[in-house]
Amino acid sequence: MLVLDSVSKVFPTGAFGRSGVTAVRDVSFAVRPGEVVSLIGESGSGKSTIGRMVLRLSSVTSGRITFDGADIAGLTRSRQLKEYHRRVQGVFQDPFSSYNPIFPADRVLDVVRRGFFPDVGAAAWRERVDEALEVVRLDPGQVRGRYPHQLSGGQLQRLLVARALLLDIRLLVADEIISMLDASTRIDVLNLLADLRARGLGVLFVTHDLALGNYVSDTTVILRRGRVVEMGATATVYADPAHPYTRRLLASVPRLDQRWADLPLDAADTRPCPYHARHPHGGPALLALAEDHHVGCFAEGDAPCQGADGPPA
Repeated sequence: MLVLDSVSKVFPTGAFGRSGVTAVRDVSFAVRPGEVVSLIGESGSGKSTIGRMVLRLSSVTSGRITFDGADIAGLTRSRQLKEYHRRVQGVFQDPFSSYNPIFPADRVLDVVRRGFFPDVGAAAWRERVDEALEVVRLDPGQVRGRYPHQLSGGQLQRLLVARALLLDIRLLVADEIISMLDASTRIDVLNLLADLRARGLGVLFVTHDLALGNYVSDTTVILRRGRVVEMGATATVYADPAHPYTRRLLASVPRLDQRWADLPLDAADTRPCPYHARHPHGGPALLALAEDHHVGCFAEGDAPCQGADGPPA
């Protein structure tokens, strides 16, 4: 369905854009129908930039993003983009920023009707809205006519998911959609994503929280400074992490049975880099350790790697 092939993004900087900052470097992965793919990494790793490129909110510097085989960069006409956004939608971190406080919250649903379904009658549209609200576990009577300050963050976030469902979307980009919600509400939104996956919806789940990614995703993509350092089936990546950065991320997750200060967060990884053991002179961007597990070079950033003869540089 969605395929990223060697995608990079460079933001111009300096006078007249003569310099640039590379936010995403040679990223490749796919999202299939009924699959949740988690993009995981620290702040600045390129997660949200990838989500924005998928939504066509930011352009691709090099590489290709295709949806059903069509390069989305070639969607230049407003009608083509409108059709694309009928099938691909995003929900973002702060639900309150998506609402105008002087209008009822459900006005965001009426905007969909005016933009995509102007010929649908009021009664038919109300019935369709009620169905979408029930799918995201909202009582229409409790959210219709309410203002954003009268609803919780979880209700507002689910209302945005309902807005996306009104378009019969096939892919949802969920960018840190639960980071501003309390713990009890987070589970409700995560279970909603699981329900949507069961309905055949593909989800690109952007998060910095490994526990949440483990709970909801089928495939995990670990990003480090804009590059994919490890990728594979979530159970495999979490049970047997190959890259030192993935190991450090997992070691940083707080545990109930051990003090955080006692964890060896900065322990040196002395294993040789498997990438250079098989490709000493370069090769593919990721090395296949197994059919559902890939890993990148152990080098940090742009530092040279010591290859198969020693620990990462």
